[in-house]
Amino acid sequence: MRSDALILAFDTSAAHCAAALLSGDTLLAQVEEPMAKGQAERLLPLLEEVLASAGKTWADLDRLAVCTGPGNFTGVRIAVAAARGLALGLNIPAIGVTVLEARAHALPRPLVVAVDARRDAFYVQTFGPDTPARLSDIIPEGPQHPPLFPLAEAIARVAATRDPDGPPSPFYLRGADAAPPSDPPPVILDVG
Repeated sequence: MRSDALILAFDTSAAHCAAALLSGDTLLAQVEEPMAKGQAERLLPLLEEVLASAGKTWADLDRLAVCTGPGNFTGVRIAVAAARGLALGLNIPAIGVTVLEARAHALPRPLVVAVDARRDAFYVQTFGPDTPARLSDIIPEGPQHPPLFPLAEAIARVAATRDPDGPPSPFYLRGADAAPPSDPPPVILDVG
């Protein structure tokens, strides 16, 4: 990948719609809009606005980066589906990055990243070869580091270091909270 590759990253895995445009190591544009719902309708216009604000077009992009979760089930699917469709249409790779990888980007190792999973639970991942296996070995005594970059920018920066390995897929740690109803029995029409 070129050192000045243009990467458009985006995320709808939580109550927001976020995007960042990165050229090499330079952040060209970034936006995060809080929203409880409506990400599906807002995502593509937001991406257009980010590109326009930097004087770029879809044709200028070298790759896409998308947050694959964990996070809101529907939100993750919105962003991943958009990334896969755009990657096919633009003939460029889309790189999937987890929230945990993005939050850990450029922070000192060993490191434990914890993200609120609601319902009194957390998503937790350790980073670094010497990371202790138990959280109690690091927290609360260990240093606390806030993320160095806003989420969409961190997703772009992680994707810049990674080779494409196929289309991104949602990173689900558990299934959706609701299941679709079972299909109704087929209707057989008598055309005789």
